[in-house]
This record gives sequence, C-alpha cells and structure tokens, in this order.
Amino acid sequence: MIAKIFALIIFCIMFILIVSDKIERHKVTLACGVLTLLFVFGFAMHSLSAVITTLNIKTIFTEGFWYSAGSSEEVSSGINWSTIIFIFGMMVMVEGMARAGFFRWLCMELAKLVNYRPIPLFIAFMIMAAVLSMFIDSITVILFLAAITVELAQLLKFNPIPMIISEIFCANLGGSSTMCGDPPNIIIGTSLHLTFWDFLTNTGLIAGISLIVVIIYFYLVFGKKIAASGTEKIDISSMPDPKSAIAGKRSFAVSCIIFACAVAMLVTHAQTGLTVAFIGAFIAAVTLIAAGKDAIVLLKKVDYKTLLFFVGLFIVVGGLEQTGILEDIAGLIEAISGGKIIAVTAIILWVSAVASAFVDNIPFAATMIPVISSLAETTGININVLAWALSMGTDIGGSATPIGASANVVGTSVAAKNGHIIGWGEFCKSAVPATVIVVTVSMLIIFARYC
Repeated sequence: MIAKIFALIIFCIMFILIVSDKIERHKVTLACGVLTLLFVFGFAMHSLSAVITTLNIKTIFTEGFWYSAGSSEEVSSGINWSTIIFIFGMMVMVEGMARAGFFRWLCMELAKLVNYRPIPLFIAFMIMAAVLSMFIDSITVILFLAAITVELAQLLKFNPIPMIISEIFCANLGGSSTMCGDPPNIIIGTSLHLTFWDFLTNTGLIAGISLIVVIIYFYLVFGKKIAASGTEKIDISSMPDPKSAIAGKRSFAVSCIIFACAVAMLVTHAQTGLTVAFIGAFIAAVTLIAAGKDAIVLLKKVDYKTLLFFVGLFIVVGGLEQTGILEDIAGLIEAISGGKIIAVTAIILWVSAVASAFVDNIPFAATMIPVISSLAETTGININVLAWALSMGTDIGGSATPIGASANVVGTSVAAKNGHIIGWGEFCKSAVPATVIVVTVSMLIIFARYC
C-alpha cells in the first residue's frame, strides 16, 4: 500500500510539473524516475527485481529486440528502448533532410504548383501536413511548415494564423494514421508489437476519412477569411525559386534516398522481421555515414532532451505498473463498462481525447498501455481494438488546445516569433469543434468495424 501511495504521488507531481511548464520536462521526468527507483522500488518494495524489470536494459541485448522474425512477443514493462532508439534514428534522418533543404524545397515547390493562390495553398498545405506526418514526427513537420507559411503570408499578403491552426490539426491527424507519425503511436506500436501496416490499415483508414471531413470543416470556417486577406495582386515572378532551398544536389539526393529506404523498411518490417529499433539504428548510421564530416553537426542537433524525457517517463510509469495501480484503473474501467466492448472502447477513446487536450499526450499514452493490456486480459476484448481507440484519442484529443500536443506548442511558438499571436480563445474556437467531429467519426468507424 505504501508503494502505491509513493508511486501515485510521484506520478501526480510529475504530471503537474509537466503541465505547469516551469521546469524543463526532461528534468522533471528524470527526477521523478530517480524518486521512483529510490522510494517505490527501494524504500517501499525492497525489490531489486522491480528495478531490473523497469530499467529493462537486458532486452537490448536479445535477438528479438533487433530481429523478431514475425514472432509475437509479450508486452515488456519499464523503459521502452525500442521507442527511444527509433525516435533517435528518425531525429538524425530528419536533421539530415533539413540540412539538405528538403522541407523548404517541398513547401516552396507545392506553393508554386498551386500558382501561389491562397485557397488552393491553404488546402494543399493541410494535405501536405497530414501526409508528411505519416512518416516524419509532426513536431518537425510543423516547425518547417509554419515558418514557411508565415514567409508566404508576408509575400502573398494573407493572414497566416488560420492556415497554421489548420496545419497543426492536420499534422496531428496524419500522425495518427501510422506507427511512426506521432510519439504516442510509436509507444503504442513498440509496446504492443504492432506494425506500420497494422496502423495504416486501421487508424490510417479512420484518419483518411476524417481528413476529408476536416478539410471541408476548416474551409467552411476559414475559407472566406483567407480569400479576403489574399486579394492583393502579387507578382509571381518575384517569388523565390524552390531550387534555391536546396543546399547541395548530392546531399539532397542522398537524403531523399535515405527517407525512401526508411519508409520502405517501415512498411515491410512485418515481413522482413526487422524491428523498429533496428530500422532506427540503421537509418541513423546510414545518415551519419552519408553526412561524412558533418556527422558531428547532425548528432549535436538531435533533441536529446526529448529522449531523456522518455527514459524518465517510462520509469515513473513502470512504478505505477509494478505496484498494481494500473491494474486497479483497468478494473475500475471494467466495472463501469460492465466489460462490454462498446462501452470500454468509448471510455478509452473519449477519456484519452479529453485528457490529452490538457496534458501531454505522450505520458498519457505510456500510462494507458498497461491499462488496456490488463483490460484485454480480463474482458477478452481484442487488445488491438483498444489500441486503435487509445491512438485516435491521444493523437486527436491533443489537437484541441495549444498545449495538448508538442506540435501545437511548436506551431503557435513559430507564429508568435513572427508577430502572429495565437491565443487560447482563437485556437480553441476552431480546434475544439474539429476535435469533437474527428473523435466522433473515429468512434463510429471503430464501432462499425470492430464492435
């Protein structure tokens, strides 16, 4: 009982500090992780095995960590090293692509393709945000897309705020469609041993249908405003040449090939048996080798704070799991729902969506994975159905507020740096209804397909 109290207090402190954003979040999770090891596993439980299980280092040195050969493994507890290694690899690849000018070139080329007209540009950038986020972390997508949106808005004389809000939402939506699109999906996929194809054929279908609905919604909400602010005649010949964004033809070509290889490996990893940890490590190694003398520069640009954030987070969640708190939560959900698949799925989906609107969806997803695993065992519900509900809930719920997902924070920050302040009221006025629409669509599709 003492161990449960300690674990719960540490977890609550961690969440409060993350939400308050007063201390860097990686420092918060690491400190809380150390407290979990000392007070929960040490002082309260006197359990060295709990420490070893939560640190989970031995799994890195097993064959199944790098090559699964299609075998079905049990969900592992503690630090999910597959997630951390995969995200590291993607970070290195993205830094290489950014250094080559890939993202800037793509945005400028698309703007040129639609002849720099605001409304077609508005729709095209929403689609591009969704598509890119299927393969690249939505944070990176929004970082570049928002910056270029502001630049184009200055050239074409339109208000960039509606476009940035729409791009943020579509990036989160696109990220929900694949295993590597959003951090919550990476955690869910690696923890439950789901494949890229599993996500694409399940959450991908939901996201695809929802994207059509959302584009129509945002056009109805923002279309007139964007069209009205972009009526001034613009000399298209004065627009920058997309090719000027390319830093070097060789590095650009190499980055495109590496990206294509990463996508191919992710799509086929269920058939090849290569795990996401192997794919992440391989892509990072190839990118660094191709970078040559610039490899050190790429390594320095990797967001190590995010990786450390994950390490601390997994330890704290491991404390909840080892003490049985997450099983208690699963039991409560089962009692409320009566173990019925429709009720359980709806609870997971909507609770995840509402919670993720106000707290970081990454720790929430990590916390809920053992919960849905326990629910699946006790109720007999297919765990994959609960995984899709958790994925859509955390990914889309995070779109409702400026702090719900990391991409939201990045997008609004980029706009603010360029003099375009997006307040809570302005953001939520359009994002909350869009979130409710997509979560409702997700629920109906999940009910129709699985329940």
